[in-house]
Amino acid sequence: MPGKTHIAIAGDAFRINGKPTYAGRSWRGLRIEGLLLNSRMVQGIFDDLNPDTRTRWAYRDTGRWDPGRNTEEFCAAMREWRAHGLLAFTLNLQGGSPEGYSDEQPWHNSAYEANGALRPDYLGRLERVLETADALGMVVILGLFYFGQDYRLRDEDAVIRAADETAGWVLERGYTNVLIEIANECDIPRYTHAILKPPREHELIARLQGITHGNRRLLVSTSYRGRSLPGEAVARCADFLLLHGNGEANPHRIRHLVHMTRQIPGYTPKPILFNEDDHFDFDRADNNFLAAIEGYASWGYFDPYADGFQSPPVAWSLNTERKRAFFERVREITGS
Repeated sequence: MPGKTHIAIAGDAFRINGKPTYAGRSWRGLRIEGLLLNSRMVQGIFDDLNPDTRTRWAYRDTGRWDPGRNTEEFCAAMREWRAHGLLAFTLNLQGGSPEGYSDEQPWHNSAYEANGALRPDYLGRLERVLETADALGMVVILGLFYFGQDYRLRDEDAVIRAADETAGWVLERGYTNVLIEIANECDIPRYTHAILKPPREHELIARLQGITHGNRRLLVSTSYRGRSLPGEAVARCADFLLLHGNGEANPHRIRHLVHMTRQIPGYTPKPILFNEDDHFDFDRADNNFLAAIEGYASWGYFDPYADGFQSPPVAWSLNTERKRAFFERVREITGS
């Protein structure tokens, strides 16, 4: 049964099962208690429904793509991530670019039918991920929509149905280890539907916050691209604020971004969380990871390289020096 891991928020800190995350932990004089260190792992339930591009993701040893194998290997790797102190990862129901960064996205990776109905095969893989994470004490930051794939939904009604059905499914199944990210980088000007763009993004946040089951509701936000501040309406209504560090190699600007987020009109104390940053330099005296936690903001690793965590077929193990450097730093900071 799910429900072993319950994520909650108290002020600007995260809590799991009634206790602050990393309870009592500090590192180099910095407060770690209450943070949610995380990694972008959005392809954990990836598939490609376009036969013209599906062969791009073939496993070398079999010559074919296998979404079930991908999720199986994803779940098998979770225990190692958790052992290093990682408490959360981002998954997305429309994935992310399987090429790291892409100008065009001809592949078809969406957990939704054109009318917004949920696809049973995606739900089966999602269920396995959520239950494995729940058993390990991990939190899933579940993204719903991704630019370049949101056009797979035929109209705004389909977008609303997709959001409603996802929230209802998570709540009715009893998952308590889920945070919702409405759209990945909502201010990227490639979204098709107006309700997923910044002027209206707060509408879906409020809508999903209003969906309840057994007096429970989900914690909901949306993310912005690198260097961007959340909009005022989102800062007011979101349960936590999602930032990105992509495109910003100067750690001092990461510190400034965190500081300015707290100056947005209407901001009240709530967690600030980077769930995507493609800068590393973990061996240097200063880096984006350090800058975020100095400002008491959680930080998320994004590895877009071909051997990283973004491009199928993904090796979900810690098989590169870059991955190991991140996870060893997490272990050091968290004392795991």
